[in-house]
Amino acid sequence: MRALDPFEMQDRATRRATYGPWLVGLGAALWGTESAWRIPLNALFDASVIVFWEHVLILIMFAPLLVSRLDEIRKIQARTWGYLLFSGFAGSAVGTIFFTLALKYGNPTVVNVILNIQPVISTMAAFLIFGDRLGRRFFVYAGIAILAGVFVSVTHPALIGVSFERAGLNRGTGFALICAFFWGLSTVAGRGVMIGMSLRLASSLRIVVGLTCMTLILLAYGKLHGAALWPAAAQAHPAKAIVLLVLLASVSGGIPLLIYFEGLHLTRASTAGYFEMMQTLAAVCITWGFFHASLHPHQVIAAIILIAAVAMVHHVQQQIGPDNLERTRR
Repeated sequence: MRALDPFEMQDRATRRATYGPWLVGLGAALWGTESAWRIPLNALFDASVIVFWEHVLILIMFAPLLVSRLDEIRKIQARTWGYLLFSGFAGSAVGTIFFTLALKYGNPTVVNVILNIQPVISTMAAFLIFGDRLGRRFFVYAGIAILAGVFVSVTHPALIGVSFERAGLNRGTGFALICAFFWGLSTVAGRGVMIGMSLRLASSLRIVVGLTCMTLILLAYGKLHGAALWPAAAQAHPAKAIVLLVLLASVSGGIPLLIYFEGLHLTRASTAGYFEMMQTLAAVCITWGFFHASLHPHQVIAAIILIAAVAMVHHVQQQIGPDNLERTRR
């Protein structure tokens, strides 16, 4: 094979740097499409059952990756296993259940915007768990993001002092915040996982852990039987149920995961963070455009401020040194 001269190597590096961020954006945008499938699936299945089937289908897709890396399993250290188990439980299982519930009981546009607070939680968790340094203005921008999140969450902010219910806060908002908390912690745990094993093995094993957790959850709640796994609503519309589950697991699950991490491999995390905002853009286009889950003017303004504040959190953290947080979704 002919050796590349320095100019060819530089040209290849430039091309990789050019399309890498767009792969990150494409993967994030595809993740943002999941509301298109979860919302109609909520009418056919319980939230936990949706997540169970999602894991089953993604595991089938990732089986070749898992089989090709089985020889690495014996090299995994106990600490890495601990991070993996927590990441699979908190992110793949519990966090995704609360996200599905948030879409069911709340305004899905509000839910998807609120989830942008997740990086703030991840950064704080990395500070507490791994001792990562915080940027000088971290708390300023984090405070703005949290305050903006409050105004996004409420329909009538002037009534907060009267009643949370009259202000428009509902279970959907609470479920979204719980989801952001678990996904934020899962991101930090994912950092520990990536240090101890390859990306392909980590992605595959995380799905295995998530499916195991979902199986135990369904068993504990007495839902691990035919009537719960394939209820009457799904039986009445079997083709619709199957198509939606396959789209959720592929278009919004396994495929974007591979695209995203390939892009992240070619992109600085400080750049990738801005392209990840494509997830919110795609989600809002779907929930607002197709499900008519609109926002009031003050919520639109608050959403813009929230996204800008989170972007600034990302920016100030990158100013203090090397990329200090490996990203994993959920």
